[in-house]
Amino acid sequence: MKNADPSELLERYRRLNELARDLASTLELSALLNRIVNAASELCYAQAASILLYDEREGQLRFETITNPDDSWAEGIVVPVENSIAGWIATNRRPIIISDVQHDPRHYIEIAKATDIVTDSLLGVPLIAKHKVVGVLEVINKLTGEFTLEDQDLLLALGAQAAVAIENARLFQQSDQISELVHELRTPLTSINMSAKLLLNPQFPETSRIELVEMILGESQRLAKLAADFLDLSRLETGRIQYQRQVIDLLPLLRASIQLVKSQSEEAGIRILLEKPETLPLLRADYDQIKQVIINLLSNAIKYNRPGGRVTLSVGANQGEILLQVQDSGVGIPEESLPYLFDKFYRVPGSEEDARGTGLGLSISKRIIEDHGGTITVRTQVGVGTTFTVHLPLTPGP
Repeated sequence: MKNADPSELLERYRRLNELARDLASTLELSALLNRIVNAASELCYAQAASILLYDEREGQLRFETITNPDDSWAEGIVVPVENSIAGWIATNRRPIIISDVQHDPRHYIEIAKATDIVTDSLLGVPLIAKHKVVGVLEVINKLTGEFTLEDQDLLLALGAQAAVAIENARLFQQSDQISELVHELRTPLTSINMSAKLLLNPQFPETSRIELVEMILGESQRLAKLAADFLDLSRLETGRIQYQRQVIDLLPLLRASIQLVKSQSEEAGIRILLEKPETLPLLRADYDQIKQVIINLLSNAIKYNRPGGRVTLSVGANQGEILLQVQDSGVGIPEESLPYLFDKFYRVPGSEEDARGTGLGLSISKRIIEDHGGTITVRTQVGVGTTFTVHLPLTPGP
């Protein structure tokens, strides 16, 4: 391994200091991870870089971020700690340089199947914060020559800064989410507390007791749903969700989703129509997560509809992507509310009493679709209705 030119090495360390300051000021986790891999690739003159985060409870590593946008769907792949190069780095807490990855017995072949990059050479370092392994940072395929000990030292220094920054971002995210959750818990807890006090009053009319009990039941169910949705969103935002991608025939999934909201639609007097083409390509995605998105959108379309209204679920394929649309004949959404529609706990002003929910369904749906490489958009007209459109890229099946 040839030593670097002293002046060049000095310039690389100067650049490292600039990058480290940038990382320290970034508290949004996904943006932070992207900056880390781009910095690693730049510092080590590598073709690509990636971060695998360690899930202590599950005891496994998971690809979280990769520099090559064409391989972004490889994010989320679980890598075993045993019998993998990244697992060796995390277990031994030591860096490693491998000049011929393809012949290394620890090479995890599933990664090669999931990406278009052939890994020839690799440099990897552990990400350690407060004596705890946070994950692994890897760069692959040096653009000229081989990875050197100078590259390793630079990546170790970057990794030390990155691990602290990741932990700080997680703590900031958790504290921010907890404060939001506590704020949302106050209203149902206040209602339950007040109702319980009234029930304890012996002079409270017997005829009104059933109404209060039903209110307590409704608020407690709302709290349970709020907690479940909050945990789902927390797992999504911290990258702890494990997507089980498989080849999906969408039509049975859509019919199953409609069936699950049928009682809700019948109670509200809402008709649900399914519009589909003669044939539809298969989609590679997580079945349960995509179904959750469709159910969220259908449920919203029913809740915010007019009595006796209509919901149309349509599906089609266009230019390498699946298009899913949920259109309602409801009251529409005011223009001033559109920028906040996918924010956590946001509800359109004036709609709280008409359709009570957790305010997390659209946030969860947006995150799931984005994690699948897609987008979700909304088109609305006050007094006419609203249409949500999900764009999901078609990717080859196994």
